[in-house]
Amino acid sequence: MKSISQEEIEAIVEARLREHAATIEQSVEEKVNSAVHLKNQDDYSLSPKQIDFALELIKRTKEFELGTNTANLTVKDLNKLIAYNKFKNKGILINLVKKGVLKKK
Repeated sequence: MKSISQEEIEAIVEARLREHAATIEQSVEEKVNSAVHLKNQDDYSLSPKQIDFALELIKRTKEFELGTNTANLTVKDLNKLIAYNKFKNKGILINLVKKGVLKKK
């Protein structure tokens, strides 16, 4: 029977720790990538009908105009415009201005 030296044991343990750290790092990267992907799913672009509706809602504000290209409008932006027209909360418009969707006339 062959005995294992202290150096060999330490080398084996070190190799296992590196493997474990690499696995954890890969897992963290996958979670970050999936979180970024989910965030991008929230902001998908609008259909032509939705863009027309968003432009009509912006016209109703009278103080603001579109501050970005219509292709950059998202469903979140449309939902915020709908909420403004329903509740008349100026904070919604201010947030859209900060995001660059709207600008003052």
